[in-house]
Amino acid sequence: MRNVAVHEAVSRTEQTKRSRARTAKALVVAALLGAALLTALAATAYTDVGTIPGLPALPPLVRFGIPVARAALDLAALATVGLSMLPKLLGFDQPKRTEPVAARARQLTVFTGLVWMLSALVSLVLQAMEASPGSPATTGLLVAYVENVPAGPGLLASAGGGLLCAVVGLFAVRFGESVPTELRTIVALLGLLPMPLTGHATDWQYHDFSMISMELHVVGAAMWVGGLAAVAVFVAPRRELLAEAVPRFSKLAGLALLVVGASGMFNGLMELIITPSVGLAGLVTTQYGQILIGKAVCLVVLAVIGAQMRFRLLPRIARQERTALMTWVIFEVAVMGVAYGLGVVLSRAPLII
Repeated sequence: MRNVAVHEAVSRTEQTKRSRARTAKALVVAALLGAALLTALAATAYTDVGTIPGLPALPPLVRFGIPVARAALDLAALATVGLSMLPKLLGFDQPKRTEPVAARARQLTVFTGLVWMLSALVSLVLQAMEASPGSPATTGLLVAYVENVPAGPGLLASAGGGLLCAVVGLFAVRFGESVPTELRTIVALLGLLPMPLTGHATDWQYHDFSMISMELHVVGAAMWVGGLAAVAVFVAPRRELLAEAVPRFSKLAGLALLVVGASGMFNGLMELIITPSVGLAGLVTTQYGQILIGKAVCLVVLAVIGAQMRFRLLPRIARQERTALMTWVIFEVAVMGVAYGLGVVLSRAPLII
């Protein structure tokens, strides 16, 4: 009887651990998605300039659908990047432990790649409707948008990138790590490159500098946020794997913080400086500048959280001790979600006083 009681107690303990792990994973995903979508919607409402005289009012589906679709596009892309690079963070020294995790990540990559593609196509349709208020979403309208607006080809290329990631992911599901994680990561990162074509950077006088800076910003953010989310969802419950993955990711996160911060501030401040009659005063007098300040605040908060995790939690994780890692991760991805939501609106915020 004692053995049965012990077995039942152990079973209940294991069930409790699994339940807590599932809850923590769900909270990570919900924090990132919820923060990004809610922030994008709230910031869109805040920056709304109203109906332009002489033009039909935009329907709510277009007005609020664009930031939702763009946020979904960004989140699906960063998830694809994070899942693609996860095996590299895990290492290949313990295949019996890492392969089950990597296999699930490969399967999910197919889904996120398809969501990426669909979000880009929906964004294309909605932005074409925004550019021609009152016009139905016909093939001719979409063709004209692609031919005349830089965002059109950018979104088409982004959709192609998502589709390619899904196809490569299918091969990875079939053949495992015979399709190298480096290849999958490079394909995902290349799919990010068209994204800056859809923002303010396409209108800059210093186009080449702005594009390079924006590419660095997008790639750095995707690797940082996507990598953290992938580690939290797939690795965190396994302390022995966490002890391998977190130190590797910590180095990447530190570099990404510098790249994202420097490129983001450069892009935003230069946008204000080169805009006639705006200048640096636009940080407080324009909605664009105010959102830029919001993103900077998010970056500072993320730096503080990163320092806490790197200098206080990382040594304990390396010793496979119990930590409050998931609590900090949930907070961190929520702040990242806010930053992504602000970024979606920042690329469309009016540069007017």
